[in-house]
Amino acid sequence: MLRITEIKLPIELADTLKHQDDQIKAALLKRLDIPESDLIRFEIFKRGVDARKSHAILYVYNLDVEVNHEARVLVRFKKDPHIKPAPDTAYKFVTKATNTKPLRPIVVGFGPAGIFAALILAQAGFKPIVLERGKEVRKRTQDTWGLWRKRELNPESNVQFGEGGAGTFSDGKLYSQIKDTKHYSRKVLQEFVKAGAPEEILYVSHPHIGTFRLVGVVEDMRNTILSLGGEIRFESRVTDIAIKNQQVEGVTLLSGEYIPTQHLVLAVGHSARDTFEMVYDKGIYVEAKPFSIGFRIEHPQSLIDRARYGKSYSDDILKKLGAADYRLVHHAQNGRSVYSFCMCPGGTVVAAASEPNRVVTNGMSQYSRNERNANAGIVVGITPEVDYPDHPLAGVAFQRQLESHAFVLGGADYSAPGQLIGDFLANRPSTKFGEVMPSYTPGVHLTNLDTALPEFAISAMREAIPAFAKQVVGFDLADGVLTGVETRTSSPIRIKRDDDSLQSINTKGLFPCGEGAGYAGGILSAAVDGIKVAEAVSISLSGV
Repeated sequence: MLRITEIKLPIELADTLKHQDDQIKAALLKRLDIPESDLIRFEIFKRGVDARKSHAILYVYNLDVEVNHEARVLVRFKKDPHIKPAPDTAYKFVTKATNTKPLRPIVVGFGPAGIFAALILAQAGFKPIVLERGKEVRKRTQDTWGLWRKRELNPESNVQFGEGGAGTFSDGKLYSQIKDTKHYSRKVLQEFVKAGAPEEILYVSHPHIGTFRLVGVVEDMRNTILSLGGEIRFESRVTDIAIKNQQVEGVTLLSGEYIPTQHLVLAVGHSARDTFEMVYDKGIYVEAKPFSIGFRIEHPQSLIDRARYGKSYSDDILKKLGAADYRLVHHAQNGRSVYSFCMCPGGTVVAAASEPNRVVTNGMSQYSRNERNANAGIVVGITPEVDYPDHPLAGVAFQRQLESHAFVLGGADYSAPGQLIGDFLANRPSTKFGEVMPSYTPGVHLTNLDTALPEFAISAMREAIPAFAKQVVGFDLADGVLTGVETRTSSPIRIKRDDDSLQSINTKGLFPCGEGAGYAGGILSAAVDGIKVAEAVSISLSGV
């Protein structure tokens, strides 16, 4: 197979899949200068969009191509960087179980990292036990709606806790900037497709699934793990880890049940604060790490579409490319970096609290991305060295402080505090909504957000929003809405692990994993980390 990159075609030529294939075929024959009889087959490996010229938007294809006389083609194009042998992206297990082990590996947490750690272990024959504090995804969804519709929070079953993890109630983005020389992300996407995700996620440049589709995908993956001999227990919170001579020996559940193991994958997500405290109290090495804080910002999706697509904006463009998104960064005069986070085209702002009497916001989109508003986090980076005491759990305390204050600012009923963009920039309280109606439920209480975050964050954001308007026209729309607070951008801690064995640096048999352990940020990177950790566990179990 050959990998042919940078094949560009006007998006107008791709009205149907057949038309797209016909145009790609013609472009390949011309690019390789071969007769049609020498082209055996091709498939799209990746399809991106080049929108730098708004009047002439292009699809950019990377293609895997099988041809007759491949060696001759490679010789003819040996100096062409866009025609090379296709890399082998097939997943290969590092080892497989040869016999039943007396103690099965345990995976704590069933978000993206835990799902893929358990899936790889199950596919390799190691029959993991999964312990998830929350409920299965459909029951969890009902509990989540309990907060959104009735202001009733279940601390064990919500946006943060339960089958699928925090990523279930998000945009379902499946792209990342991680280095991936072993093509683990391809394995992740292939497993999602096998579980019912749209096949297009294998090749579009910014794939996403959306919340409703993720529910079915997660259920299917659960059933796969069970069919391979894995065991999954919901409503099973781990409250203690037994350690002897710096070796994991087992875990204790809230029910009092003890389960022995010498291989424990800790994939609890970025909001498992009680687990962080337990891990720290057990003497397992934990350190504080940077994260970000800010607000959710909402604009009409049509404003973002017109700003990004420019002269090409039309119903036809929207049908082909979907709701537009953005990524923005501004370096403020006070030394702070302000950036957009988890942008959700055609989505909603959601209540993401996991502890009583606290308010947290996040963003979510369905696969269709057809809600009226666009939203994103506008956040400011903070570090333990500068912004909060250098204690491993100080970041947790800082998050709680901000979330508790947001609860009060919002009216102490799980409404979120909000402010119009124009009023925020002018530092005056908002009293009524304008063009943009906020999507956050249970509701938004208009106020002044000036005290919702530290002064350095507020001033940096007031500087950044007008700067962003130079890149996305209308970003400083006076009637746009800011909703607070966004504090769960990533884990505030890292459970440090050895670079080679991926075990805790001072506790053998403990494998910190995913976003909660400080080694991922988003669905794809967390899933990839789950695969890496599962491989490390497999090697340890096999004695390889």
